Amino acid sequence: MAESVFITFITVDEEKKVIQAEKGIKIIEAARKAGLKIETPCNGAGSCGKCGVEIAGSGEFVLACQTSVEKDAAFITRDYESENKSLRILSRGSAFEYELKPFISKKYLEGKTEIYGGKELLGIEEGDTSAFLYGLAVDIGTTTIVASLVNIQNGKTLSVESALNPQSNYAQDVLGRIYFAGKGEGLTVLYRAFINILNDMIASLTKKTGTDSRNIYEVVYSGNTTMLHLACNIEPSSLGRYPYICQTTGDCHVRENNLNISALAIIYLPPVISAYVGADITSGILAVNLTEKRGVSLFIDIGTNGEMVLAKDGVIAASSTAAGPAFEGMNISCGMRASAGAIESFSIKKDGSCLFRTIGGGTSSEATRGTSGEARGICGSGLLDIAGELVRRGIIDKRGRLVRNESSGAETSISLPKKITEKIKPLEGKNAFFITDTVYLSQKDIRQIQLAKSAIRCGIEMLLLHFGHSAADVERVIIAGSFGYHLNEKSLVNIGLLPSSFLGKISFAGNTSLSGAAAFLLNRSFREQMKEVTVKVDKVELAQDAEFERTFIKYMGF
Repeated sequence: MAESVFITFITVDEEKKVIQAEKGIKIIEAARKAGLKIETPCNGAGSCGKCGVEIAGSGEFVLACQTSVEKDAAFITRDYESENKSLRILSRGSAFEYELKPFISKKYLEGKTEIYGGKELLGIEEGDTSAFLYGLAVDIGTTTIVASLVNIQNGKTLSVESALNPQSNYAQDVLGRIYFAGKGEGLTVLYRAFINILNDMIASLTKKTGTDSRNIYEVVYSGNTTMLHLACNIEPSSLGRYPYICQTTGDCHVRENNLNISALAIIYLPPVISAYVGADITSGILAVNLTEKRGVSLFIDIGTNGEMVLAKDGVIAASSTAAGPAFEGMNISCGMRASAGAIESFSIKKDGSCLFRTIGGGTSSEATRGTSGEARGICGSGLLDIAGELVRRGIIDKRGRLVRNESSGAETSISLPKKITEKIKPLEGKNAFFITDTVYLSQKDIRQIQLAKSAIRCGIEMLLLHFGHSAADVERVIIAGSFGYHLNEKSLVNIGLLPSSFLGKISFAGNTSLSGAAAFLLNRSFREQMKEVTVKVDKVELAQDAEFERTFIKYMGF
């Protein structure tokens, strides 16, 4: 019989959970057995450092995904629940006026109500329920989920609910999810995590609005191709290897589901463009009316994946790059999601002093350190602001190295204010820029930014090359997504993620995946229309292009 150990987990509010487990179990596995959420964005590879727990009484921190428990022990964990509750998630997106023509309808006849999906009779309810007809538009992001409860009869949004995607507890990015889903019960774990959180959101939406979830008859799932597979319990492994085959290409209904809604309800999946340009981009193209815009337009969704669409007079080409989780605050030393205490904007004044704003804490500088505005970490928008300012001031050189006065690593000798040089301190044998005593940007972090921004810039340049255009030819740039909505266009240009010719042409469209999903829900004609659009999209596979590597390397610098 295997030897066992007793493991105690202590949360920040001093709640204790004790379990008995087999000796040698990893801390992360024990925590999950105890019902605790400890995130492992790197899928347990030990590279992100986000699953650190403290060994009680020692002050020593270890990685939960890498450390085995060989004897009775106690560990202090972060308050993930509170952090995620304060997570800022965007639930608004660009939309346009359109005719109300839903797919779902009701007809009352002789004491019974018939429910139709198009022309098909889905079922019959006793009595007159014709006044109650609701739908759900759901944006399934890699990091977050947003659900909108909609009155199908008048098109009004009744309420919106958002949450962290619990699948990120197991793997942060798409490839990590595909890998996890392919191991043992991985697919079932990810599917149940999604269904459970969406059912919680449905319960909250119906409670707030006084509606009955049994009157929700259609749900539209909008997300990247992998997220759609996982949401429908479809094995996604073929998406992770060449030739990247989709098990579902969307533009279809799913009948069987485990949602707490009407037993007659159906789930609609919008058409996907490719394995790595999904229904969320289809929804975005619809939401911003991209096919109707004249001239050259660029649509970008910046996040863990960078999807981009270039349109010229309605002719569309699309591509995707793996930007990685840096823009979500992962793989960054002091990175965190956009929740309370995260630096979301940053600037450097002429005298070298720093000014920054934290989520939920207002604006801070050295003079106000220790107030409610004190930083706990850096989220994606703050990360790009910090990098952009350091590049602009010459504190980061063109090759991505932090410099000091007269530094031989700089392209030219520079003179920095004392307030700046005091912030550049050695860390693990290299320089780091300290915003506060505990929050900093390391040389390793800068490298992660370079990789992420170069991936997206490379995708943009390759699409332009595909059409035979230069950046100056682009007339409008539309940035979508919750992350993109909070970005500063100057920071994007300063670090070279976008070319300087884009300044003044950039607009932020917000959560177009959600607003596009609502359009699919409320007007059935968009389904056939967007299917035709996606079929005609020219899918540009960057990895198969001989210019990809050269272009990627070219834009690594600042």
